[in-house]
Amino acid sequence: MAEENKNVAKKEAKTSSPKAPKESKKATGKASVLKTTRLLEKYNQEIKPELFKKFEYKSVMQVPKLEKIVVNIGVGDATQDEKRLEECVEEIALITGQKCVVTKAKKSIAPFKLREGQSIGCKVTLRGVRMYEFFDKLVSIALPRVRDFRGVSKNSFDGRGNYTLGIKEQLIFPEIDYDKVGKVRGMDIVIVTTAHSDEEAYALLKALGMPFSK
Repeated sequence: MAEENKNVAKKEAKTSSPKAPKESKKATGKASVLKTTRLLEKYNQEIKPELFKKFEYKSVMQVPKLEKIVVNIGVGDATQDEKRLEECVEEIALITGQKCVVTKAKKSIAPFKLREGQSIGCKVTLRGVRMYEFFDKLVSIALPRVRDFRGVSKNSFDGRGNYTLGIKEQLIFPEIDYDKVGKVRGMDIVIVTTAHSDEEAYALLKALGMPFSK
């Protein structure tokens, strides 16, 4: 009987001991989710209550917010020189802090010497904290560095609460070293929101610091 009791005690110890590490992993996972930024805190503490009151929403869940930001760069000369695409991939990774996806041609176009499946650009989709960090850098640092900047257009909404912004050169971002740039390139930045109208999206972006022209 004594030996049976010892064996039972050993089995119980083995089954109970691994629980502690599992809980610690869960705890670290929650901690990473709770990471925030200055702009995200401002949205939750100031902007969200203001929009709720302004548009008289019935639920807090109706208040518009940023859903994702897509940064897209076309590299047409990549068909002649693959190094151009590699340079673009490195630059967009520096700007956004996230690895990008290489975009490929959907069909062949003979006059442009383009074959189906050939790499012609790159894009990155930002969400969560990284999205708010990029937006903050865009409106606070990058856009003010544009030559003769007088604000962005109010007419670039798509009717469904999303905004598209065209950048003429990547040099406005502080991460880009002018001396190491092989070619000046533009990019399209699509800001997707949960707003149901352009009016709500405009109010959201303006409150977040988007410098719209007067």
